[in-house]
Amino acid sequence: MQQKEIVIIGPAYPLRGGIANLNEALSQSFNDNNITNTIFSFSLQYPNFLFPGKTQYDTSGQAPQGLDINTCINSVNPLNWIITAIKIAKLKPNFVVVRYWLPFMAPCLGSICFLLKLFTNAKIVAITDNVIPHEKRFGDKLFTKYFVASCHNFIAMSKTVLHDLKAFTNKPSKFVPHPIYNIFGEAISKENARKLLYLKQEQKVILFFGFIRKYKGLQLLLNVMTNPKIKQLNITLLVAGEFYELEEECKLFIKENNLENNIILHNHFIDSNKVKEYFCATDIVVQPYITATQSGITQIAYHFATPMLVTNVGGLAETVPHNKVGYVTKVNEVEIADAIIDFYTNNKEQEFRENAATEAKKFTWKVLVEAIVDK
Repeated sequence: MQQKEIVIIGPAYPLRGGIANLNEALSQSFNDNNITNTIFSFSLQYPNFLFPGKTQYDTSGQAPQGLDINTCINSVNPLNWIITAIKIAKLKPNFVVVRYWLPFMAPCLGSICFLLKLFTNAKIVAITDNVIPHEKRFGDKLFTKYFVASCHNFIAMSKTVLHDLKAFTNKPSKFVPHPIYNIFGEAISKENARKLLYLKQEQKVILFFGFIRKYKGLQLLLNVMTNPKIKQLNITLLVAGEFYELEEECKLFIKENNLENNIILHNHFIDSNKVKEYFCATDIVVQPYITATQSGITQIAYHFATPMLVTNVGGLAETVPHNKVGYVTKVNEVEIADAIIDFYTNNKEQEFRENAATEAKKFTWKVLVEAIVDK
């Protein structure tokens, strides 16, 4: 087998979602820097009974071009972990980059990395999306300790996660901001984007994007939509993403509060080739998270120079300068409503778009690539 300088362990196509998107973008960035690499992804990521959505797979049929993806890891089969470690060891990588986002994955990923530490000279670098999960469960800390012990170095994409890591390890750890997502194509005009989504050109549109779970605060934003001043401005909330939780509760709330004409639900996974339509069609993307570490939604917004509103939780505020590219508010429906009202009444969109385009230059893939290979 041909030697690979870097092996990435984590989900990739045909699996879908933000973790897979980042792994694919990272692999492409290695390619752009002439660094040979391959992704070892999952043949079984989650057993179906543990997965809250309709499918774990990208149904667009559009595989990323130019990437070497080995689909072979079974997250619940210890024999498979040994076989996977042997496959990776035969490549004699200089670096192994492993993604960690959920304690459920700790036995699988920790075991593979432990074997690689024994039988290769590879430096094992963990990119930790979450160390302490949003929805805490018994055994989380024990699993995370097991995984952390199997790695040499750590990269956190928010200072919150970097702080959380200190409770588990004194090994070298570094904060590197989440890079800009550049895999969703170039921006299109707002006019064209709205035609594609059947939105009126004159509508005031705010966007909630991504999988819907309690911690992301959609229910808080629905409360905001009942604010009399918001109603007076005739603002439309476009919700784009699959419900993992709260679907019936949210639909009932919309009906009981007569919000059917002001809220559009696109209750399905948004394929990668459609993402630009949503971010280019909206005036501002709103992330009313109740808890968070970092969010890839912010980095998609930066790619399309879309203004954003985030709540001051986790690492969200670290990358969104208040009143420059958008707003940072408390987890409070009055503050969120006031910010949205300010955005429209003071015509902030163009100013925020120009600033976002400038601010985006700080979040390059080169910084993350160098943080990995300089370990």
